[in-house]
Amino acid sequence: MRAIWKGAIAFGLVNVPVKVYSATEDHDISLHQVHNADGGRIRYQRRCEVCSKIIDYEDIDKAYEDDGRTVVLTRDELKSIPAENSHEIEVVQFVPVDQLDPMMFEKSYYLEPDSKSPKAYVLLRRALEDTDRVAIVQFALRDKTRLGALRIRDEVLVLQSLLWADEVREASFPALETSIRISAQEREMSAALVDSMASDFEPDQFTDDYQEQLRQLIEAKLDKGESLDTEETFGAPAEAGEGEVIDLMEALKRSIEKKRGGGPAETPAGGSGSAAKAAPRTSAKTAAAKSTGTKSTAAKTAASTTGSKSAAASKAEAAPKVTASKTARKRA
Repeated sequence: MRAIWKGAIAFGLVNVPVKVYSATEDHDISLHQVHNADGGRIRYQRRCEVCSKIIDYEDIDKAYEDDGRTVVLTRDELKSIPAENSHEIEVVQFVPVDQLDPMMFEKSYYLEPDSKSPKAYVLLRRALEDTDRVAIVQFALRDKTRLGALRIRDEVLVLQSLLWADEVREASFPALETSIRISAQEREMSAALVDSMASDFEPDQFTDDYQEQLRQLIEAKLDKGESLDTEETFGAPAEAGEGEVIDLMEALKRSIEKKRGGGPAETPAGGSGSAAKAAPRTSAKTAAAKSTGTKSTAAKTAASTTGSKSAAASKAEAAPKVTASKTARKRA
């Protein structure tokens, strides 16, 4: 890794020199644009609207426009801003971890000790560990004054830049202002679904399917050229179905059976499906209801077996009646 910035953490009167490194990187495959007719590379040029010349980067300044008036700011003028010249990460307060809203998290940086003795660095790290708090800091990086959180990850200090309060939008959705009634049974079933999917988070278990398939497509194109058959590479695309409309309880039951039974369930009835695989959170009252439902289902099954012959005969007799009924309605 290469340090992107050097500075010092100001912890009261204690000075902690550090080097700053980007803690994350983009794993996406880099693609560029080409002309689809001849494969020529598409390039962007910095062209002036006044003289139509292509301008070199060193000849470009920045400007702000307001009500038709333009203020041009040179690089030297921008560098004269005091905050721009600061190389200090100032600790302003220590707060409980749970007071930080993840919505405010932006980019993460590793901090490495940048002195002959890392004692001050270790002291700050121990202070955060002993108090179980996060340090809120202010610093300047890449032409911006930033708010940040200083925390510990694997015994390394991590600086996480935070959005300013006015950069987080307020959520206001009229649909959520209406009164919605959720039944106790729906809450129990949703809790059971959560339990069936509960696990410890292990990031290594997840993969970026799009990037893997993009690489697969690139390798197939390199191998076969214009004769590439995407169906041979990926299989036929799945057709979008109309989607079965089912009620919320039915959806929850089927979801639980799918997660616990290894596949989609038939229409759940009695205690044969999701009820028989209830989550540990299910109440005693619900368990008793399941037991009753199981007995009821067994009785229905027995009755169904006994009357199976008569049911077959009834179907044979019922068919002409249905046809006659439909014919009568058409004539009417």
